[in-house]
Amino acid sequence: MSRLLASPADLVVSDLAVVHDVEPVGLVADVVPFSWVDGPGNRFAVFLQGCNLDCIACHNPHTMPLKTPLARRVSVPDLLEEVRPVVPFLSGVTVSGGEATLQAPFVAAWFAALREDPATARLTRYIDSNGCADGSTWDLLLPHTEGVMLDLKALDVATHRELTGLGNAQVLDSLDRLVAEQRLAEVRLLVVPGYNDSEAALRATGDYLARRAPGIPVKVIGFRPHGVRAAARHIPAPTAEERTAYATWVAASVGDDLVTVA
Repeated sequence: MSRLLASPADLVVSDLAVVHDVEPVGLVADVVPFSWVDGPGNRFAVFLQGCNLDCIACHNPHTMPLKTPLARRVSVPDLLEEVRPVVPFLSGVTVSGGEATLQAPFVAAWFAALREDPATARLTRYIDSNGCADGSTWDLLLPHTEGVMLDLKALDVATHRELTGLGNAQVLDSLDRLVAEQRLAEVRLLVVPGYNDSEAALRATGDYLARRAPGIPVKVIGFRPHGVRAAARHIPAPTAEERTAYATWVAASVGDDLVTVA
């Protein structure tokens, strides 16, 4: 199966220079001024360019490479100005991707600017992350972040590697860190038929989350082929009944009141 990136090692330090300037500049793939699917309420969603995973089921594959003429460089003041006109209609902002934590200095600086500006201070600040970030990255982000929605692609390490190109040790470490610091807002499980959709796998994932992240909402998301690369278009979308079954298996340990289906 062909991949967009040769490997996660393609993301070398020189590629990330854009986000480590003295005045952080973000590499932005897209902005959605009003989103109801990127966190609680109506949110201003920013999709950053570049990802450190190579997920076969990614529905935003154009956001994966760092080197692309399609993304735009944006300063913190510029992005602050973009959000100002719609502030009265928003609950908060969410930074997604790609992978938001790859541009941690920019995200932290923008979140700090939002909090310091009286016009935007009430907006909640969320991150949607794959969890592949080290402790120093969370050290930088968490003081400015009110919630992280964490994508757990698979609990089984071999399945995670098959789906993403990498293992999941760092993801699970991030989950523990976010729980400890009360920043884990939601765990998101993308269920891909033929990979991580077995009853045994989903019950095991539910058991794990019930132990390591008790009381945290879980969103079970069925794979959809819309927007994916050609290599993944053969994967069938689960039926409504199958998605309900996925949620039931997870909820057996997590609790029905904490599990939603998308």
